Amino acid sequence: MNILSKVGVTPCGNKEFKWGERTYVMGVLNMSPDSFSGDGLSAVDVAVSQAERFVAEGADIIDIGGESTRPGSKPITAAEEIRRVIPIIKRLSQNISVPLSVDTYKGEVAQEAIAAGAQMLNDIWGLKYDPRLADISAREGIPIVLMSNQRNTECHDVVSDISLDLKRAMDAALERGVAWENILLDPGIGFGKTLEQNLEIICRLDEFSTLGRPLLVGTSRKSLIGSVLDVPPDERIEGTAATVAISIAKGADMVRVHDIREMKRVCQMSDAIIKREHSRAGA
Repeated sequence: MNILSKVGVTPCGNKEFKWGERTYVMGVLNMSPDSFSGDGLSAVDVAVSQAERFVAEGADIIDIGGESTRPGSKPITAAEEIRRVIPIIKRLSQNISVPLSVDTYKGEVAQEAIAAGAQMLNDIWGLKYDPRLADISAREGIPIVLMSNQRNTECHDVVSDISLDLKRAMDAALERGVAWENILLDPGIGFGKTLEQNLEIICRLDEFSTLGRPLLVGTSRKSLIGSVLDVPPDERIEGTAATVAISIAKGADMVRVHDIREMKRVCQMSDAIIKREHSRAGA
């Protein structure tokens, strides 16, 4: 039995993520004008329409971010991030049926987002920047994604280094009262890794299953695809599809993507091949 089928269920809003049954799709909604993928939005009505389309195309959760994470981007203040994301979270919490996640590493933003209707935290710094996110997750009883970020550090044995970093983040979360079932892990494709290291992470993704928590993988439109295929972000759908399919074969439980309709189909086809034993067991 795949170890990921043993990690249980994570409640999130009105939904339950039953790990191991299928791959879940997280849709990316960027409210930052300088998004690396070129999909940054500013108008609330446009963002609502896009989120509604994502849900219609099969997204299981929408991840809303207000600050670009592309290399070289300048950090913004918590106040500016709140200005960008809170209006859309408020609108979406009343308009769509799937849970909302907020992509932030700032405690102030996380708290405001939850008050507005967000039901998951997505921390790209894995509690290194602001450990208060764990306190908020514990107090509110909501899931938190802990990502391994190698920016500003040296990464030598990439899988070992990421495993240790994710273990550190998990321990910190548990010490602050986060429930075991509310922890998700993300190895952090990009974020300080080289092209070869990113490819190695995908190839060896199954090694992170020893940590015992579901894995979220975000490769969508990223520079590793551009480097291999020599194409701009808006032409990386086939490369994204390949990385999604291989990630699922290696144990990914959720994928964070921009192109929902296409990647939902990739997930369904991959699940039909990879997760058929689980399907037969439940039949």
